[in-house]
Amino acid sequence: MHLHGGLGGVADAGVRRRVLVLLSLILVPMAVATLVGLVLLWPGGGEVSGAAAGTAGRDLSHPEATVQTVAPYECPAPGQRTGPESGPRMVTCATVQARLETGPERDGIVTVEVPAESYRSGLEAGDRIKVVRVFNHQTGPAMYAFYDFARTVPIGILAAVFALLVVAVARMRGLKALIGLGFAYLVIVKFMLPALLVGESGLLVGLVGAAAIMFVVLYLAHGFSARTTTALAGTLFGLLATAGLGVWAAGAAHLTGLGDADGITLAVYNGQVDLSGVVLCGIIVAGLGVLNDVTITQSSAVWELHQLAPDRSARRLFTSAMQIGRDHIASTVYTIAFAYAGAALPIMLLINAYDRPVLAVLTSAQIAEEIVRTLVASIGLVLAIPLTTAVAVAVVKAVGRPTPPAPPTADGDGTDGDGPTTVNGPERGDPDPVGSGLVRPVGGQQG
Repeated sequence: MHLHGGLGGVADAGVRRRVLVLLSLILVPMAVATLVGLVLLWPGGGEVSGAAAGTAGRDLSHPEATVQTVAPYECPAPGQRTGPESGPRMVTCATVQARLETGPERDGIVTVEVPAESYRSGLEAGDRIKVVRVFNHQTGPAMYAFYDFARTVPIGILAAVFALLVVAVARMRGLKALIGLGFAYLVIVKFMLPALLVGESGLLVGLVGAAAIMFVVLYLAHGFSARTTTALAGTLFGLLATAGLGVWAAGAAHLTGLGDADGITLAVYNGQVDLSGVVLCGIIVAGLGVLNDVTITQSSAVWELHQLAPDRSARRLFTSAMQIGRDHIASTVYTIAFAYAGAALPIMLLINAYDRPVLAVLTSAQIAEEIVRTLVASIGLVLAIPLTTAVAVAVVKAVGRPTPPAPPTADGDGTDGDGPTTVNGPERGDPDPVGSGLVRPVGGQQG
């Protein structure tokens, strides 16, 4: 009994060495490249301040206010052309008195004009709104105008409910996923956005930022193991494929980033920003969530299939795992398509209302950017699935080993007296000492 356990310890030591080598070959170069990219691309404080100084929007503030009274009135519809015999088409606007809740004039009452489209969405006393405060040194007092509805409270409630449900259902893994999500937010806000504002390459910023996010998010949520490293390798390959295809698509489709008002405003107020690079960076970031999903699923599928049949050949293991991958690709196509359809519903309504040719609308600047972003991200994740599966099969075959037979018992025949004892695979309750995602078979335990 003790001799068999000692041999199992030697085998475990060999597995540890092989896992360490494999993890080092896969992980270290990627980590070093990401860290070097972060250091080289990280913008200095002076650069960011200079870029921000050129953005006039920073001179404005947006205090929140609570509506006290609403007085609707008829006003001409904006953007219409009237003929000599036809008067303007009238719509309902509103004059609102609101109490300021934030800002230097807090508790003061201001009067703002609310456009027809905002009033029509529903506006009544007690609603919270955001106003634009502009201080004019020539005329003296600050001027206020309606900006938007304040949504802090409902969004905060939804976020809290989401976080509580994730932790309640997924327990510690859910909490780690939320922490990873917070880290991703910090990378985007503290690194990617400032780097883009000072004119850094959108391609490099997107790749480095996305890689940094994936390193932390994957290992934090799923643990440091060979299967997680395999998923990370597949994810990074998918990011590289997405970036390469995105470079070609952005150039071939002439995606300038000027397809909407936000891009034009950014170009006017900050001449350092490369809008084409911003589009490319957005393409890379857009596929992160789904790419992470498919790669970690494929890696886990390979490990589970290997545990069920350790003697299965690498070719058969790859074929079986790709059956799962094909189903995942099919479902992911629907996920991406319907997500975009929901976001683009107002544009689809415009297509129907103006009776414009569908092809002409789909190839317009605004819609083309979204379509290219969706298609490029989808191609990247489809390519990542077979690569992740192949790497996972290679790793699991290198670190795994067939389940040894059960050790002899007191009867000397490997049985307990009530019948033969058969070990079909590892027990899931036994922790994995090497962190490879595989558990120690029963027969390898010391008696």
